[in-house]
Order: sequence, then structure tokens, then C-alpha cells
Amino acid sequence: MLTTGAAWIDAQREFARAARGRRRAAIWQRLRGRTGDAVRLAVYGDGELGRAHGGAGRRVHEIPLEAIAGTLEPSRAALFDRCFRPAKAAGCRWQRLWLAEQRGAALPPISVVRVGNGYAVRDGHHRVSVARARGALTIDATVEAPCAIGAR
Repeated sequence: MLTTGAAWIDAQREFARAARGRRRAAIWQRLRGRTGDAVRLAVYGDGELGRAHGGAGRRVHEIPLEAIAGTLEPSRAALFDRCFRPAKAAGCRWQRLWLAEQRGAALPPISVVRVGNGYAVRDGHHRVSVARARGALTIDATVEAPCAIGAR
């Protein structure tokens, strides 16, 4: 990645590149005759999770970014595709997080729930997206109780 020396310009470039990748993936799916569901972020129900997780026993783990397969928040599913590439509406926050990570700030761990063999994000969608865009393989996460519910 070439940098300009102006961090804000670099953040804007990286966001534009990630958002462009999202648009390209959607266009490619349409050309292949598939619906938008192929690139949408999976949304998992939150029905039993309110009772299932508790503060005790939750620890921060390093999990692979590739294992993150969905979200628990339907509103966030519109902002990211299944590869956590951002939509235009996610731009400001995405760029601020990119800048923070560029400067070496310690970001808090994301919050995930185990769903099958993967994870669903409860909190930290933008951090996951930025980490993927920066080429990270793992991310720190607070892993909550397992969930046996299916995607909507």
C-alpha cells in the first residue's frame, strides 16, 4: 500500500478502495445471475442471546477474521457485505477507525457470539471491516456463549 504521507487522504483512499470492492462484488453477482443474497451479510436472530450470555466467563480471545460469518444487528447488515466491505454510509466512522489503527491506537476488542463453526458480530462491525481492509488475519474478541440459531 502506497501512502501519501497525509493520513486522512490515505484513509479516504482505503475506504474508497474497500467500497469499490463491495460494488464490484455486487455487480459480479448480478452478472452471474445470482440475487443480492450471495453478497449480503448473514443476520442471526437475537432471541435467546439475552439470557445466554453473562459477564462471567467471558474472556478476550484472538479469533480469525475469516471465521466471522454474520451479525446480530440487522441495521449493520446493510452497511457491510459478507466480506465486511463497507457501504458509502459507513465512511466517516470507517475512516476514523482506519486512522486510529494507522496511528497505533489500541482499539477495544469486538464482541462476538459463536454460531456453529463461526462467529456473529454483536459489536465491532467497523473494526472488523478495517482489520480486513488492512490485511489482518486475526482480531481480538470477547467471545460470548454459543448460539444454535440459524440465519434469517
